[in-house]
Amino acid sequence: MLRGAEDGQVTAVTRALSAASVLCQVEPVGRWFEAFIKRRNINVSASFQELEDEKELSEESGDEELQLEEFPMLKTLDPKDWKNQDHYAVLGLGHVRYRAAQKQIKAAHKAMVLKHHPDKRKAAGEQIGEGDNDYFTCITKAYEILSDPVKRRAFNSIDPTFDNSVPSKSEAKENFFEVFSPVFERNARWSNKKNVPKLGDMNSSFEDVDAFYSFWYNFDSWREFSYLDEEEKEKAECRDERRWIEKQNRAARALRKKEEMNRIRTLVDAAYSCDPRIKKFKEEEKAKKEAEKKAKVEAKRKEQEAKERQRQAELEAARLAKEKEEEEVRQQALLAKKEKDIQKKAIKKERQKLRTTCKNWNYFSDNEAECVKMMEEVEKLCDRLELASLQCLNEALTSTTREGGKAAVEKQIEEINEQIKREREEAEARLRQAMKSSERSTSGGGGGSKNWSEDDLQLLIKAVNLFPAGTNSRWEVIANYMNLHSTTGIKRTAKDVINKAKSLQKLDPHQKDDINKKAFDKFKKEHGVVPQTESAAPSERFEGLVTDSAPWTTEEQKLLEQALKTYPVNTPERWEKIAAAVPGRSKKDCMKRYKELVEMVKAKKAAQEQVLNAAKAKK
Repeated sequence: MLRGAEDGQVTAVTRALSAASVLCQVEPVGRWFEAFIKRRNINVSASFQELEDEKELSEESGDEELQLEEFPMLKTLDPKDWKNQDHYAVLGLGHVRYRAAQKQIKAAHKAMVLKHHPDKRKAAGEQIGEGDNDYFTCITKAYEILSDPVKRRAFNSIDPTFDNSVPSKSEAKENFFEVFSPVFERNARWSNKKNVPKLGDMNSSFEDVDAFYSFWYNFDSWREFSYLDEEEKEKAECRDERRWIEKQNRAARALRKKEEMNRIRTLVDAAYSCDPRIKKFKEEEKAKKEAEKKAKVEAKRKEQEAKERQRQAELEAARLAKEKEEEEVRQQALLAKKEKDIQKKAIKKERQKLRTTCKNWNYFSDNEAECVKMMEEVEKLCDRLELASLQCLNEALTSTTREGGKAAVEKQIEEINEQIKREREEAEARLRQAMKSSERSTSGGGGGSKNWSEDDLQLLIKAVNLFPAGTNSRWEVIANYMNLHSTTGIKRTAKDVINKAKSLQKLDPHQKDDINKKAFDKFKKEHGVVPQTESAAPSERFEGLVTDSAPWTTEEQKLLEQALKTYPVNTPERWEKIAAAVPGRSKKDCMKRYKELVEMVKAKKAAQEQVLNAAKAKK
C-alpha cells in the first residue's frame, strides 16, 4: 500500500467561480501519487505523462545499447541444431539473460531482424542459404522460445551458463562465507518463494541461521526440465504414440528433478557441516547444558547436604533426648534403689525387732521344743510379712502383755499358713492342668497316642525330612509313604499325619531328645555303627534321625550334584574324579550318598504316583 501525502505537501486546485476563487486541498492517488512521490524525491515538477515519456526513451536507449553485444559466433550456428544454442546470446542478451524484460527481447529481435534478415543481406550481395538452412532461422527460433513465457521458463531452467557445482568442504574450510554466499545467491533464482534469506555472516543470530537452513532444507524449486525432452509429442502419428512419448518425458523430468533436489540437499548439507556458526552454536549449547548439569548437580549436592544436616540435627536431638531419658531413668532407678534400700533396712530392723521381742519373751513358752517350733514360725513370719504388717505386729507386741503378744503372733502365723496352703493348692492345680495338656498334645489327633508307636514316630520324622516343604500334595505323599513302610499296619490319613507333626513340633526338647536317642539306639542295633553325633545338624522341621557318621552339608551336596553333571556315566574313573571334586569325601562316601539319593527319588515318585492313582480312583 502506498503511503499518504505528508503534511505541507499538497496540490492546489482552483476553480473559476462567479463570485471568487476557492483553494481546496486534494491528495493524489494511484499512479498520480506515484508521479507525485517521484517529483518530490528528485525535486522537480513534472507531469505523469512526462515521466512515462522519459521511461520509454530510457527503454529505447537501452535497446540501442543491446545491439552492440552481438553474438560473434552467430553466422557459424547450425540451424538444425537450434535447440542446443544459447538463445540469449543469439539475440545479443547474453549479459542480461533471465533478467531481460519482454520489451528488451522484442527490441533485440527487431534489431537482429533489421541487420540479419535474408532479403537485406541478399540485397547487399551476401550469399543466402536455401530454406531453413540459413542462420537467420536460429534468430527466429530464439525469439520464438524467449517470447513465450512457458518456453522461456523451460529454457531458463537449463540455462547453459548456470553453474550447478557444489563447493567441497576443503574449499570452504578457510573462507566459508566467501565460498558459499555466491552459490546460495545464484541458486536462489529457482525458489518459488520470494524474499530468500541470506547466508549472513559470523555475527548472525541463531534465529537467522536457523531460518536460513530451514528454508533451504525445505527448498521449493520451480526448476523443470521439459526443455530437455528427447521426444516431441507433436511429431507422434497417433494418440497411443503421443501418450507413450508423454510417459517417457515425465519419467525423464522426474529423474532430473530428483537429481536437482539431491544437488540442493548436498549443497545445504555441505554448508551446514562447514558453517562455523553451527559449530559455535553447538559449543554454546553444550556449554549451556554442562552449566545446567553442573547447576543441577550443585543444587542436588546442596539439597543432600541440607538433608544430611537436618538428619544430623535430628540424630543429635534424638541422642540428647535419649540421654535425657536415660538420665531420668537412671535417677529414677537410683531413687528406687534408695527407697528399696531404705525399705530393706526398715524391714530388716522390724524383723530384728520381732525376733528380739520374741526372744525376750522366750518365744512365749517354757518348753524347749515349743520354743524351737515358735522360732521357726517367727522366721517364717519374717520372710513372708511385708513392712507394714511387721510394723503393725511389732506395735501390737510392744503395747501388750506376753499372752496378748503370743495370741497376736499365733494369729499372724495362722494367716501365713493359710496363705501358703492356698498357694500350694493353686500350684498343684496348675501342674495337673499342664500335665493333662501335655498328654493331649502328645497323643496327637486322629488315631490317639496308643496308635503311634516309636517306630511310627521315627518313620514320620524320616518322611517329613524326605519330603520337604514344596512337595506336591506333601502330606498325602507322607501318609502313603508311612502306610507303605509302617510295620504296625495302621493306615494313616493326611490329617493324622499333620496333627502328629504339629504335636512333635510342640514337644519339649527333652522329649525330642528321647525320641532321637531311641532312633539312635535302633540304628546302632541294626547297623552296628556308632555315628558321630557331635557334627550332626538338625533338620529343617525338627531334629530327625541321624543316618550317617558324617552328615552331608549343603555345600557338599551342591558339589556332589555339580560333579555328577560334570562327569557323566561314560567318564573313565568317574567316581575318583567326583570324590576329588568334593573335599573331605571319599569315593565310597560319594557312591553311598548317590545310592541314598536314588532311593529317595524313587520313594518320592512312588508316593506321588499312589496319590495320583488314589485321586483318579475317587473321580
